[in-house]
Amino acid sequence: MNDTTPQTYLGLDGGGSGCRLAICDRSGRRLAETRGGAANYTSDPDATVRNLRAAIAAAAQEAGLDPAGLASCVAHLGLAGIMDAAQAATLAAAMPCDRITVTDDRPTTAAGALGSRDGAVAAVGTGSFVAVRRGESLRHFGGWGLRFGDQASGAWLGRSALERCLLVWDGLSDPSQLTSEIWQRFEDTPARMVAFGATSSPGALAEFAPLVIDAAASGDAQGRALMQAGADYIESCLAAVELRGDEVLCLTGGIGPHFAEYLTPETRQRLCPPQGSALDGALSLARAALDGDIAR
Repeated sequence: MNDTTPQTYLGLDGGGSGCRLAICDRSGRRLAETRGGAANYTSDPDATVRNLRAAIAAAAQEAGLDPAGLASCVAHLGLAGIMDAAQAATLAAAMPCDRITVTDDRPTTAAGALGSRDGAVAAVGTGSFVAVRRGESLRHFGGWGLRFGDQASGAWLGRSALERCLLVWDGLSDPSQLTSEIWQRFEDTPARMVAFGATSSPGALAEFAPLVIDAAASGDAQGRALMQAGADYIESCLAAVELRGDEVLCLTGGIGPHFAEYLTPETRQRLCPPQGSALDGALSLARAALDGDIAR
């Protein structure tokens, strides 16, 4: 080992609702763990950079790293909204760490949830994606954002619930306790609902997801239909790869575990708790990069 050998590594998980990061020493001891602001690169690249730099600076201060120590820290950032290598390179160049890898949040989520196991992860929070790992192969479904995807997500559930409300208003769907409760929030005025939908962020739409989940749990027909549609999307992803043997399924995120009861009995048999979080996954990938640097 020489003076340039990195002594610390940093993992970060970021999305529309905020970011989490931790800095560890070579023994794996966590020196700092902090949270920061929203970090969805597609939604707001400039704010993402500002929030990440502020969170990393706070963690470095807690860990006792000076600028040189932070620059040598090996980092892996997994962020929602990173769509290609050019975006990853642009973001990496704006960060204070010299040895840094930037990916979207799918590899970090899979690494954290699955650990060393093969199988699938349905990561369903404000947004959504499904990842399937077999050995060194990782296949992704979704993660394209609410405009073109994010099926089963909190934002998708919220948007779909508002759509159901308008269908009820038009007499094309049956009312339920769920649709009645949502209409009360908009004072039974379609114009208010449409105006909200025209400007609402995925996070704002996702605020309606708990209503859908609770309504479905109480037997509400509209709520159950929406939850079943989300579960059917997850099933379609799994059907495309045909899980086999002892491959597992982890449901993660604030919404994901709520879909368990809507999956088929065969799929439910594969359910296993995630071994760790997306932050744990980012740390494991950063540690692997650190070990690679040391080996060289």
